[in-house]
Amino acid sequence: MFSVVPKDFPISRQRRRSVCGTLMACLQVLISMKLLQYLTFLLLLISASAPAKDPLAGLADWVDAERERWGIPGLAVAIVQGDEVLLAQGFGYLDLDRSRPVDADTQFGIASLSKAMTATALGILVDEGLLNWDDRVVDHLPGFSLSDPWVSAQVTIRDLLSHRVGVGRLFGNRLTFMPAASRGQALAVLRHHEFEQPFRQGYVYSNAMYAAAGAVLEAISGQAWEDFVEQRLFAPMAMTRSNTRLSALDDNAARPHQEIRGELVEIDRRDWTWGAPAAAVNSTVSDLARWMLFNLNGELEGKELVSEDVLKAIHAPSNLTGFDPDYHGVSAYGLGWGLGRYQTFHVLRHGGATDGINSLVWLLPELELGIVVSANRFTGFNTALAREVVDRFAGLDSTDWSGQLLEDNREARADAAADREDVDRERQAETAMSRPLADLLGEYFHPLYGSAEVILDNGEPALRLWQDDSQRLVLKHWHHDTFKARWINPAQREKFVWFAMGEDGLPAELNVRFTLRPLALEEGVYPANYVRIVRYLRQ
Repeated sequence: MFSVVPKDFPISRQRRRSVCGTLMACLQVLISMKLLQYLTFLLLLISASAPAKDPLAGLADWVDAERERWGIPGLAVAIVQGDEVLLAQGFGYLDLDRSRPVDADTQFGIASLSKAMTATALGILVDEGLLNWDDRVVDHLPGFSLSDPWVSAQVTIRDLLSHRVGVGRLFGNRLTFMPAASRGQALAVLRHHEFEQPFRQGYVYSNAMYAAAGAVLEAISGQAWEDFVEQRLFAPMAMTRSNTRLSALDDNAARPHQEIRGELVEIDRRDWTWGAPAAAVNSTVSDLARWMLFNLNGELEGKELVSEDVLKAIHAPSNLTGFDPDYHGVSAYGLGWGLGRYQTFHVLRHGGATDGINSLVWLLPELELGIVVSANRFTGFNTALAREVVDRFAGLDSTDWSGQLLEDNREARADAAADREDVDRERQAETAMSRPLADLLGEYFHPLYGSAEVILDNGEPALRLWQDDSQRLVLKHWHHDTFKARWINPAQREKFVWFAMGEDGLPAELNVRFTLRPLALEEGVYPANYVRIVRYLRQ
């Protein structure tokens, strides 16, 4: 039998039976013999002989308990390490009716996790010699045009994929509601978008620029982005339940949920057709486990999807995003991946948030570890889960990340309620409009955001965007010429709109305060803080 004590170690056989119990006696003998090197050897052997704690022990029970504590109807988790899938499991249900349990093959809309897939699809073209990361976009899309002609001519594929062009943060989110808009139609209006930061001098997260990247792929390959990704990415990786269209979802697809006016309800899925390269992929944790293995190892089951050089370029920092205290230092963005640190480990990460669905992937190359979680409600639990898993695999002291983030969420909700009360107090409720309601009716236009019509809907004022009845907001008088606007789709966020009068005293402008901010007047808790006031001119 193997002994943790060397055969020539000068202590009795009786003492040898319990090394831990006689450690101090051993230390005295070692010191007296001036053989301190034996102490190091002994401690290493004791440590090596102790059984390692299984990082997965009790994890499933913890996940399910925390899911219920956060009020998440259902979620799925996959964990990989080395070249193995250690866990792929569902928890909870597809919907509030508990019609079907979530499992490892449940489809979720993974939103911005799609971005790394778009970058990898372009990487295939790089390997084929059809594209270079530093090619100018106009060389492949001659019609690509921004508000600055010089910048338009200089933007590269790398700029698009690393969010360093400087335009498109809020525009890219608002355009997801454009009905039946092609990528070409959406990109054609970018020339009317002012720069939010100088070109290559900042980080402006942009779904619109990923739509442009998808258009480049289509121009070079001659295939729709959707078909290329499914045929050239998913098929070779045997990601058999991943797809790029809402119509391809089946009965085992998670339903999105959101808390609205204090009640958790099922909401409609968002259609990302125009911005598909930014956010349209649907996938499962079983398939995403394979995606993680490929990114960690550079191959999957002996097959290289792209070359080592291409994958390195995708994973390398291309744009500094700032200092992130939650991740222990400077953060950056690669090509479809965020880069940072957690504890002492480098992390490749990305979140994917769409209406009522939330996903997160973390890759830690130093631990050869990958974690992905998809949930059918947007909360902070995904981050808590990722941290918990890393702590377990790294052997770090236990921290109640879930409890901490849940408390942060409660504080944010309390702050939001206080902000709403502040806004309510500022309302001058006894004031009247400066013009009769009939004078406000009509069409207003913005070159970037298109048409906005003020109409009567069952005798009540409403705002219709993009000439689409599904994109209507009910207008309730707030004070003076300002209205609070509530979408007919309750999952979309409340807005303020107000009218400005011209020299003739008639309405000349309609102003819409578009925002991603969760506080004040919004039903959701989407964690962003971004406001854009759009001036539509009377036609």
